[in-house]
Amino acid sequence: MLDRITGMQVFSRSAHAGSISAAARQMDLSPGMATKHLDALEARLGVRLFHRSTRKLTLTEPGQQYLELCSRLLPELDEVEALIASQRVEATGLLRLNAPLSFGVRYLAPLIPAFTETHPKVMVDLGLNDRVVDLMGEGWDLTIRVGHLKDSRLISRKLADSTMIVCAAPAYWAKHGRPGLWTDLQQHNCLGFAFTNFARPDEWFFGRNRERSVAVKGTLRANNGDALVAAAGTGLGVLYEPQFIVADAIRQGLLEEIKLDQPAADLGGIHLVYSPDRSPPAKVRAMIDFLVAAFTPRPPWHLD
Repeated sequence: MLDRITGMQVFSRSAHAGSISAAARQMDLSPGMATKHLDALEARLGVRLFHRSTRKLTLTEPGQQYLELCSRLLPELDEVEALIASQRVEATGLLRLNAPLSFGVRYLAPLIPAFTETHPKVMVDLGLNDRVVDLMGEGWDLTIRVGHLKDSRLISRKLADSTMIVCAAPAYWAKHGRPGLWTDLQQHNCLGFAFTNFARPDEWFFGRNRERSVAVKGTLRANNGDALVAAAGTGLGVLYEPQFIVADAIRQGLLEEIKLDQPAADLGGIHLVYSPDRSPPAKVRAMIDFLVAAFTPRPPWHLD
């Protein structure tokens, strides 16, 4: 295919070398192909760039003007290509990383200083929200997704497991008793997490395949897990949330986990998701390796 840039390169080298054949040798092209590129360039511009003879090439007036432009543009294009190519080797540039709010605040933000110290030429743009972002449409390099993945167009790397946990403040259990059966939750003040398929505000699912559900009710629901942790810590009610959200409060004794007669629903894990680029930039590869090392084999929210 005859492209514009190659035509400009053939023209510029022919002008400096004095012949199309010499330019073809420099570019590892056949003389015939080099001539085709030059003919296509002149046809596109609608002017003759050379006076051609069997002995030499002479620039026309438009050819002289075009050579001056090529002398400025081609080196700039070489610099741009070199810059882009270097980013495949050296971690540099803007890296856009998206994550759920609670996960990003607790576990990603504290890691960024260590990453940028190792990769000082990378600027991290950390976006935190609890909706599923359009990775490619919104221009994110990487995103963290919790749960079972559905978008098969993307590549994923599992960072860790994170189970669902039933818990409440010790004072709440002391006052209302600890349920032993999953159906006992109907009798408790269950705080509704409005942003997960495993614990809807009015229905909680149990069993590895979510095969059992119990209708629940309570005096508070929220779309942020940390808000519910703060409320539950005062003794307001019962939580059913991912381990990575409640682990710190359990370690501090603010919340107490209980085990029921049915296992918690399978959360599906925590995944690092990115676009299917066969050769991602070095900044993306560096962040993938960094996060995998940070969360495996034992994530910081793991409870013994």
